[in-house]
Amino acid sequence: MATLCRPAVAVPEHVITQEQTLALAREMHAGHPQRDLVLRLIENTGVLTRHLVQPLDVTLDHPGFELRNQVYEAEAKRRVPDVVREALAHADVEPGDIDLIVYVSCTGFMMPSLTAWLINTMGFRSDTRQLPIAQLGCAAGGAAINRAHDFITAYPGSNVLIVSCEFCSLLYQPTDIGVGSLLSNGLFGDAVSAAVVRGEGGTGMRIERNGSHLVPDTENWISYAVRETGFHFQLDKRVPGTMEMLAPALKTLVAQHSWEVGGLDFYIVHAGGPRILDDLCHFLELGPEMFRFSRATLTERGNIASSVVFDALARLFDEGGMEDGARGLIAGFGPGITAEMGVGRWNAGPGIDRELSALTARV
Repeated sequence: MATLCRPAVAVPEHVITQEQTLALAREMHAGHPQRDLVLRLIENTGVLTRHLVQPLDVTLDHPGFELRNQVYEAEAKRRVPDVVREALAHADVEPGDIDLIVYVSCTGFMMPSLTAWLINTMGFRSDTRQLPIAQLGCAAGGAAINRAHDFITAYPGSNVLIVSCEFCSLLYQPTDIGVGSLLSNGLFGDAVSAAVVRGEGGTGMRIERNGSHLVPDTENWISYAVRETGFHFQLDKRVPGTMEMLAPALKTLVAQHSWEVGGLDFYIVHAGGPRILDDLCHFLELGPEMFRFSRATLTERGNIASSVVFDALARLFDEGGMEDGARGLIAGFGPGITAEMGVGRWNAGPGIDRELSALTARV
């Protein structure tokens, strides 16, 4: 049994609103031939606020890739430990109980990975396995959950810590003025998250089956160009329509588990943009309320890359979780075009047993 426990999520203190984003676009790109289109696209994202790891004026300045990567490393080391401690507490485990750390991030580079620093500084065992995932972008949150499930299947009773660290604002490139780049400037936000997947016990989503699907010949639709100034995000105009190609993969995974996709009780999916969620409603024949957690993440924090699924899941916990045995799906979408998907039941944990015992005793 692999139970994805309550995530911990933290966002930086610096906030940019949609109004500020639109004002900057009008001012900085006044002569852009497609400025009005860009403004409409940003408005249509539904992203009202985003959080930035640096103040806005510093974010808009580009000191070079080396200095930006130094900021990435320093801020990761400053912000990740508190989130890790909270995630461990949510799962009722200690650092010594963790057998594998999966670290996902696509917005900076470190070698050795931050996993080595975490092991050295936070009390994890020296034989803790490390699995950094750097090149799956927004799909990496789903991939991390799936690799944790695989690991626990291979090593029953083990525990996995997942850490997602995404400082998307460090990818801002002032020289990139294509429509896709300008749209991304109004879409992506920064966040750090962590969650424990327990091999025994725990409260949360018990992952029972996972799967992956890559849409053929779409590897250039979401990509980085690596240049002297760092990572340049590239977004093809066809990306918003990818759910028509990925929805069948979701249906197939659910059907392999002898369930129907329309009969699930909860859905935690990556919110790359409103079109993604709207199309999932259409192709899966679901009401919009089924994606309310993902939509709230998008509205309040923007696209926070691999952290989206953990933020959305945390919102489900905030709402009170689900009844024991409720069936659900969790999925991340990203470069490839790739979907990383998992299905399972809600595990209400030992607390539900105590409540049932007390109720029986009273009867």
